[in-house]
Amino acid sequence: MEIFKEFTFEAAHHLPHVPPGHPCARVHGHSFTLRVSVRGPIAPKAGWVVDFADIIAAAAPVVAELDHHDLNGIAGLENPTTELLARWIWKRLKPGLPGLSRIEIRETATTGCVYDGADG
Repeated sequence: MEIFKEFTFEAAHHLPHVPPGHPCARVHGHSFTLRVSVRGPIAPKAGWVVDFADIIAAAAPVVAELDHHDLNGIAGLENPTTELLARWIWKRLKPGLPGLSRIEIRETATTGCVYDGADG
C-alpha cells in the first residue's frame, strides 16, 4: 500500500547553467507542490501504513526551509532544478521517514518530477 501527503510552498530560483537568454536564467518564482509518498504494509491494529501526522512532522521542517526563500541560497541547491530539488528533499526525509517511496515536485500545474531514490 502507498499513501501520500501533499504540501505547498512558494520559492524563487534561477538556473545558473542554462544557455544565455534562457528564461530560467532570470530569477523567477513558483508555487511548488510537494507530494511525499510512503509505502508499506497496513499495520493490523492501527489500520494504516503510517500516521499522516508522522509524514507532516518529517516534512514540515524541510518545507519551512524552502518556503518563501531563494532556493539558490540554500546549501546543496545552488543549481535548483526540479530534479535536484526532489533529490535534496529525499535526502532530508529518508532518514526519519521509514517507507519513503517517492517524492513528487510540481513547479506548475503541468510540470514536475517524480523521484524514488534510485540514483542515490
